[in-house]
Amino acid sequence: MIKVLIVEDDPMVAEINKSYLRAVKGFECAGVAKNTTEAMEWIKKGEIELVLLDIFMPGNNGIDLLVDIRKEDQCVDAIVISAASDIQNIKSVLRLGVVDYLIKPFEFERFSSALKNYKNEYELISQQKVMVQDELDNQLLRQNKLMEQCESLPKGLTRETLQIVVENIIEGNKKPFTTAMLAEEIGVSRVSTRKYLKFLTEIEMVSVNLHYKKTGRPIHMYEVNYEKTGLITPYLKADLS
Repeated sequence: MIKVLIVEDDPMVAEINKSYLRAVKGFECAGVAKNTTEAMEWIKKGEIELVLLDIFMPGNNGIDLLVDIRKEDQCVDAIVISAASDIQNIKSVLRLGVVDYLIKPFEFERFSSALKNYKNEYELISQQKVMVQDELDNQLLRQNKLMEQCESLPKGLTRETLQIVVENIIEGNKKPFTTAMLAEEIGVSRVSTRKYLKFLTEIEMVSVNLHYKKTGRPIHMYEVNYEKTGLITPYLKADLS
């Protein structure tokens, strides 16, 4: 049985993860830690083999814990389960060696797939002292695919149009703007423009607020988070800096 530590500060979410874990053969929940301090205490006991890790927690966050794990050379793997969907956090934890990344909310099938893939790799490595090239390539290919997924665009979006949208709102040093205003300036339909703005909002490069008028429906007003413009770089044809 692979012993798992759940690191999650929300008791309800921790219970859901425990119930999911029980439904996948070959895994045992050894404990639950509500912060990184408790998590490291568990890990230092040397019994934990896999950590299901949230990023956003009181005090030090999940990335801090991963850094500490690597610094202290603890032999433990990690799968991140977090609402954090911005590219900066995702790439940071992948570079710290997590074996998978699940964005909340997720379906049980995705959770099960992550654990089964990990179990297959765990058993493969445990059963032999050396690896042939094909086996190693398969594992490296899976990790590379995770990185590529972080930089892929949602269906229906293109890098070329995204480049036009981003250049317009950044170089124009825009004040709050609407979908209609941007669509007119870049010559793209409002429906398409709205999709690009939705994506930019999801990665937190753009924020959106409702502007209420005296009459009629409220208007969605968008504004660039200039301190986070670097988040868009992996998705573009060229660096905007």
